[in-house]
Amino acid sequence: MIERYSRKEIKKIWDLEEKFNYYLKVELAVCEAYADIGLIPQDALQAIKNKASFNVDRIDEIEQEVRHDIIAFLTAVNESVGAENAKYIHMGLTSSDVIDTAFALQIKDSSQIILQGLTALIEVIKKRAFEFKNTICIGRSHGVHAEIMTFGFKLLNWLDALERAKKSLEYALEEITVGQISGPVGTYSNVPTEVETKTCEILGLKPAKISTQIISRDRHAKFMSELAVISTLIEQFATEIRHLQKTEVREAEEGFVKGQKGSSAMPHKKNPILCENLCGLARVVRSNMITAFENINLWHERDISHSSAERIIFPDSLILVDFMLARFKNVVENLVIHEDNMQKNVNLYGGIVYSQKVLLKLVDEKGYTREEAYRIVQKHALNALNGGNFRQGLESEKILSEDELNECFNQIDYLKNINKIFEKF
Repeated sequence: MIERYSRKEIKKIWDLEEKFNYYLKVELAVCEAYADIGLIPQDALQAIKNKASFNVDRIDEIEQEVRHDIIAFLTAVNESVGAENAKYIHMGLTSSDVIDTAFALQIKDSSQIILQGLTALIEVIKKRAFEFKNTICIGRSHGVHAEIMTFGFKLLNWLDALERAKKSLEYALEEITVGQISGPVGTYSNVPTEVETKTCEILGLKPAKISTQIISRDRHAKFMSELAVISTLIEQFATEIRHLQKTEVREAEEGFVKGQKGSSAMPHKKNPILCENLCGLARVVRSNMITAFENINLWHERDISHSSAERIIFPDSLILVDFMLARFKNVVENLVIHEDNMQKNVNLYGGIVYSQKVLLKLVDEKGYTREEAYRIVQKHALNALNGGNFRQGLESEKILSEDELNECFNQIDYLKNINKIFEKF
């Protein structure tokens, strides 16, 4: 089922006009901080707050001449407040004070949307995990049948991973939502330190402990790595669904609505297109993470080689992760489960997945050494894989009674600790 993605809030946060709105928010907060310590008259502050505005076209016009976006922005704002008040705007600041502090606000506001989407996905996975708490399916290791588990248990592992990812993202968000109003090379040479403290308090940010004229980009790399983890977890889960939707497996599949078509050539096709899409998008987010790490290494106290890259990777990654969370939530909500095929796959080859139960029965109750028991059980398991039947092979050995074999082939025994596991969630 293809959902309509309509959450446009993050896109708006990163459009050009909104970026300048964040810049203005920072400049006004700085003016208010200066006024609080008596360095800007209150009447001038009120005039600035009432009149300060900009026009994007005017900023573009000025930038054509000055070739500097912050100067163009400031010139446009100064025109709106008048010369008598303009002198109080951007006092002692350097461009990065405004850019990096506004950047933190953009990331903070975007992250609230991401966290909402992550919480919604967690809730849906938890609901479906409990729905299939006792739905028997086969667990696989190396892609090969291992032992019996439940589909709810599989989903519970997804839930646990996403809950950890949410905590990690919240921590990274704490680290990145810092502001700086520290002037050239970060030494407060022309701006009082209390202006930074008050400005950040007004904006709901923490002051950076120290800045080099920019906020250190290891914070941004950490944040981007958490976005990459979230996208990669979604890719992991989507890959699992893609496997389960294979024709020869067909234990689960994406919802398929009336009128939907899977192929222009083959009418029988039902393809995991949403999950494939998510796997592709995860690659983009991970590649953006690499760029964020390369942005850590800047010349001396600063350069702007990071700036051009960040204008791409941050909005793109945040928008993509928001989309991926919404899309995968839709996938999980509409996931079709084929319990009959799960049961059929458990019973393949005469129930070879019960091999360990038989092995333990022979060792614990029948007096066989582990090596002897392993040789007997493996012989019949491998024969079953080559066209035989595991249980029938064991019956031919006459080493276990029918009741004893029934005990070994008892599916419910594999669920005896499921309640204890689910109680943790």
